[in-house]
Amino acid sequence: MTLDKRFQNLFLEVVNKAAISSFNFIGKNDKIAADKAAVDSMRQTLNKIEMNGQIVIGEGELDEAPMLYIGEKVGSMKGPELDIAVDPLEGTNFVAKNLPGALSVISIANKNNLLNAPETYMNKISVNTSETGVVDLDYSLKKNIHNLAEYKNKKPENITACILNRPRHKNMIEELKVLGVKLKLISDGDVSGAILVTDEKYGIDIFLGIGGGPEGVLAASALDAYNCKFQGRFIFETEKDKKRASQMGIKDFDKKYELKEIVSGDSIFCATGITSGDLVSGVKKINNEFLTETLITHKSCGVRKVVKNRIKI
Repeated sequence: MTLDKRFQNLFLEVVNKAAISSFNFIGKNDKIAADKAAVDSMRQTLNKIEMNGQIVIGEGELDEAPMLYIGEKVGSMKGPELDIAVDPLEGTNFVAKNLPGALSVISIANKNNLLNAPETYMNKISVNTSETGVVDLDYSLKKNIHNLAEYKNKKPENITACILNRPRHKNMIEELKVLGVKLKLISDGDVSGAILVTDEKYGIDIFLGIGGGPEGVLAASALDAYNCKFQGRFIFETEKDKKRASQMGIKDFDKKYELKEIVSGDSIFCATGITSGDLVSGVKKINNEFLTETLITHKSCGVRKVVKNRIKI
């Protein structure tokens, strides 16, 4: 069942308003206030939409920030039943410190078509091919790089990998250096990091490493529209994590999820820039108008575009 085209503009408005709400907190060194502004705006706009929506990917539990919580009902409670994944402010530190790459992100699908993911970490990999056997979470890092280089008719030293610059990735980063791979190290924002494989203009051949599980589901929604490869495996470090996952219906804690298991059927993805980054430009204010840029994908319609809006507030 495909999603109505009208939802493109409705959810575009949701992320536009959330991004604008965070705009006033750019460079104010208060990530909690910036996040709360985006969350409050997103909730308010979602509740105006004629739908029976439920948040299946919420934000904030890991950071103890304000959140649209998992299981929360949104919308008029009339109309189609929708699963909704949100990250009202992806890159809270980017806004707080006026750094590039902050986004307001949402994804929607028909009920039961988005994986209900717990707020825990996920090992991920994404590339711009849907072919099996090229890269896989179960392969060694060396095999993934050599397979991808062969597939792209490149040498490993001409492959560029995007990875979060975290202590947990120290060994992976060192191995990539030994392999001669070029690196794009990012401090936050692994939704956009995973999406950078979609177009050669970004110069990223592979995204990999451990990041947030909810961010993995959001990225998968966009990657699906580009017919890309994405795999994810949750990391449950405590019994509390496992209990929460069980309550969400996850039985196999070691399961490797393919993209089609994360996002099934049609989906719409929207990401509005708050501060300018690789994917889209940030919010700009000119007199009493805000200028925004949003990446929108709608799988069934073949929509994969950046939309510029001029909004009077």
